[in-house]
Amino acid sequence: MSDFIKDFWNSNAEKYKGSHQASWGDEYAIQLETANISSNIKDGDNVLDVGCANGFAAIMQCAAHNLKSMTGVDFSESMIKFAQENKADSEYRDILTFKMGDVRDLPLPDETYDVTYTTRVLINLPNWEEQKKGMTECLRVTKKGGTVIFSEAFWEPLARLNALRALAGLDSLVEHDFNRYIKKERMEAFMTELGFQFACVDFSSVYYIGSRFLRELTTDYKSFEGYSNPINAEFYELERKYSGGNFGIQQAYVIRK
Repeated sequence: MSDFIKDFWNSNAEKYKGSHQASWGDEYAIQLETANISSNIKDGDNVLDVGCANGFAAIMQCAAHNLKSMTGVDFSESMIKFAQENKADSEYRDILTFKMGDVRDLPLPDETYDVTYTTRVLINLPNWEEQKKGMTECLRVTKKGGTVIFSEAFWEPLARLNALRALAGLDSLVEHDFNRYIKKERMEAFMTELGFQFACVDFSSVYYIGSRFLRELTTDYKSFEGYSNPINAEFYELERKYSGGNFGIQQAYVIRK
């Protein structure tokens, strides 16, 4: 990965330490993506969190399931430092392992994990070829019969959401400098080429329409810092009941190996 990307995440880790904000300020979206991943995990699984940041979400998965093991890898030294601190304070420390690792070259043996997942990790890679390397590595370390989940940001729903915003005269949402959103058509073609069955789960469209469109039409959103606008909580609760429409930038491809 480019040095400026690693520098950004090291800086975020030092700034936010053990908080969810080290990986993203939108806690509601984190809750949605974590719950979606959790639905694919069973008690007794060996789970791998690739790009685990400070371990915040990995520990949430430990709380949701009686896991055999949870391993987290991340390329940011500072993220792993705070993951180790979170582990030390966790009741799940006996099953938790955090270590340095690059998604494109995981320091792990073949066919080891029942479930492997990423959350907004592949989008940190600079191009599609590098993203394919990361996906191939995740598939490699997962057992036959296991599950791989790529919970990432995608280009097509960004374009749909921006078309909706344009109708209301709102500025377009853009990728950050450290993100390269994935095209769903590329993802699906690549998984088909590899011969894997997959499903795309749209777990965030209602939340995105609310928090990235309706919020700006119905509240003085600029008076709230970041994602703290209380109306986002309402859209989060609505998302837990309903979804669909392909407006959710965060979606997940679930692959059965």
